[in-house]
Amino acid sequence: MADDRIIVGLDIGTSVIRVAIGEVDDDGVLHIVATSAQKSAGLRNGVIVNIEDAKDAIKQAIEAAENKGGILVNSVIVSIGGSQIESQNSRGVVPIRSNAKGGTSAVTREDIEKVIEIATAINFPADREKIHVIPQDYIVDGVAHIPDPINCLGYKLESKVHIVTASKTIIQNVKTTMTRAGYGLDGVMLKTLAETQAVTHEDELELGSIIIDFGAGTTDVLVLYEGAPISTCSIPVGGNLVTNDIAVVNGVPFATAEKIKLEYGCCYPQMITRDNDVDICLPGVGGQPPGLVKKSEITEIITARMTQILTMAKQAIIKNTADIIKDLSGNIILTGGAANMEGVVPLTGEVFHTRAVRVGIPESLGGLEEEYRRPEYSAAIGLVVANKGIVAARTGRKKSKRPAGSNNGDENKEGFLKRLRKLFF
Repeated sequence: MADDRIIVGLDIGTSVIRVAIGEVDDDGVLHIVATSAQKSAGLRNGVIVNIEDAKDAIKQAIEAAENKGGILVNSVIVSIGGSQIESQNSRGVVPIRSNAKGGTSAVTREDIEKVIEIATAINFPADREKIHVIPQDYIVDGVAHIPDPINCLGYKLESKVHIVTASKTIIQNVKTTMTRAGYGLDGVMLKTLAETQAVTHEDELELGSIIIDFGAGTTDVLVLYEGAPISTCSIPVGGNLVTNDIAVVNGVPFATAEKIKLEYGCCYPQMITRDNDVDICLPGVGGQPPGLVKKSEITEIITARMTQILTMAKQAIIKNTADIIKDLSGNIILTGGAANMEGVVPLTGEVFHTRAVRVGIPESLGGLEEEYRRPEYSAAIGLVVANKGIVAARTGRKKSKRPAGSNNGDENKEGFLKRLRKLFF
């Protein structure tokens, strides 16, 4: 049955739709109770292009999770990403309202709301809609790095913010699709921002880290610095191009190439030795006899395309954060399906000239099965973790203390979420 304590994350990917259902218990602790993954339909490069097909695929994915958890889903939170996303940084300045004696005054909640309003007073194109406004920093009388300026004394308050926008048409397509599928929409959230809540460690938020999400149609990137996003971008190439390369070079169907990629895929030739350079069987096509191909040959094909994708991601990051990237001292965190590929960590390290690369694995949040502890579930799990507050809003409960030893989030991440102003519709 439906429950006000339930949160559902829906990650609509180009090739796979993933669902995560979380439940908040009486102690305020979040548990993952069910997940599912179903083949996508009606999407291209992360964008819904056929509402009816997408609706049916989404319904199948949610119903599969419902059956696993014995839970009825009423509404979901949806991830959004790809080329439809744009972002920019902005800043605002306001005088802190003087007290009766004309001296310094304490910053109030109204001052913060006003400075955020000014920082976001930008004339966006008519076809764009703000989905997130994330304060990066507050500055009082020239003193920076104040995470919460409430009650700070001063004359002038400044704010730096990161604004994320999406195509209004794309958002409307998401709304329509969910309505036709029979589910309410609690909101949309930037995919990589959700992943931040699932896979980053507290020090990575502050030191400056990069999240790279390998999707089938696109590769999405989020750059974090001093506890907040500073750049969001998307590369219009993804894992489907890798599969297509294998198919074209070897003259096999796309489905066969995808199977080869998943079973034998490697993108770091140095990992192939005489002992593991196995023969891979290729089916005969068009009356041709079956053939064989070495794993090393498949690796060369994959490496070329993965190197291109990572290089494009690096170039986009440098373009958007040229004055800051040298100061990033956290990790490059890889998520999405291709993060499972053999050799992706050392290849990323070579392209970015760093050894600080790891695969992002969602933390353990309970459940009978922990199949969600894989990089491809980062977005779905992150949607649930980031929106835990929905339960408190529904039930009117105050936030409960977590039991000692609970790893269900950390203080830095909670502070990050407090700064995230979600502009849900």
